[in-house]
Amino acid sequence: MRTFYSVMWYLALPLVLGRLWWRGFKEPGYRQHWRERLGFYGGRVAGWHTIWVHAVSVGETRAAEPLIDALAEAYPDSRIVLTHMTPTGRATGKALFSKHGERLVQAYLPYDTMGMVNRFIRQFTPRICILMETEVWPNLIAACGERIPVALVNARLSERSLRRGQRFGKLMTDAGRGIALVAAQTEADAARLRSFGAPKVEVTGSIKFDVVVPDAALETGAWLRARIGERPVLLCASTRDGEEALILDAFRKMTLPAGPAPLLMIVPRHPQRFDDVAALVRERGFSLRRRSAIGQEDLDAQVLLGDSMGEMFAYYAACDVAFVGGSLLPLGGQNLIEPCALGKPVLVGPHTFNFALATEDAIADGGAIRVPDAGVLLSEAARLLADPAARAAMGAQAAAYAQRHRGATARTVGLLRRLIY
Repeated sequence: MRTFYSVMWYLALPLVLGRLWWRGFKEPGYRQHWRERLGFYGGRVAGWHTIWVHAVSVGETRAAEPLIDALAEAYPDSRIVLTHMTPTGRATGKALFSKHGERLVQAYLPYDTMGMVNRFIRQFTPRICILMETEVWPNLIAACGERIPVALVNARLSERSLRRGQRFGKLMTDAGRGIALVAAQTEADAARLRSFGAPKVEVTGSIKFDVVVPDAALETGAWLRARIGERPVLLCASTRDGEEALILDAFRKMTLPAGPAPLLMIVPRHPQRFDDVAALVRERGFSLRRRSAIGQEDLDAQVLLGDSMGEMFAYYAACDVAFVGGSLLPLGGQNLIEPCALGKPVLVGPHTFNFALATEDAIADGGAIRVPDAGVLLSEAARLLADPAARAAMGAQAAAYAQRHRGATARTVGLLRRLIY
């Protein structure tokens, strides 16, 4: 089965590279460092004890921050190689981990063929491969074999992903058996991951609860809030294609609270959609400002488009109520831990299967509310924006929920110590 999988990779490679080039029209980063995706990384850098961490894109890279910081502290003589699959993930890593200097090297993960992965391994000679969350690559795991232990950490697997993986049968179960350690977020994730044959599965919780809010993000959030003034702010974070139209249509019908007109702040999940969302706002007749164009003047537009990278904590810090996107449509939702950690009341839509337990726990603890559609989202937001006491109480419950679940990083590093030599 793996031989067939490998052949299909090679046959698909011209299409994959063509798509990479095509995506580069909207996101030029896809055309940079493209040789790395084929396993070519330039001159070899020797003399380091290397820990390899793979974080596919922005969410996984941000989630990896507490783990990478802990590994850098626990292994001060080691180099950390951080691989990605997207340019936005790579840019996020560059912003987050410049503090580690030359000890942290970034690269793209090669496509999943034995030849390309083996070139990567010869280049960097890692002592361990640590995959973040859901990244299971059969040839990568096979290439590591018994030489390099593979760990899947902060691991999650939805029922939908489980059914999809089961269609690949032996290919995925062989990959599962090759993973030396799985550190799962929840008991449900652990049970689903065991069904793929992983020999050692532990429940450690979510590392995302251990993310520390940077002081610089709080300062940027305070600066942004000063531009906004006394206006109440609803943030719609990590929105996906199709959601912004629903939100803007509901915003038009929103019953406004007494006092200053509220500001709707929209931060799309994918930067290549910034211009499309800006056009959508204007088509709906709303006045628009873009984060990239804000100076020292007051912000008097109806909608603020968050068209910057690496500032999500700042946007959360500047808002009064946060909606976490990817959940109005059946896309699985996004991480709600960050707004909870900042003590913000959180609203989510009906579709949160990618973060099911975290979402349900936050709702049960009173820090989040689930809404069935965009209309109810805007009415709940209006209610909270008009009631400072309710906002403060819900925000305090959100912060308490986030604080109670901290500690996954230390548990994960404790397990990894048995594999890093």
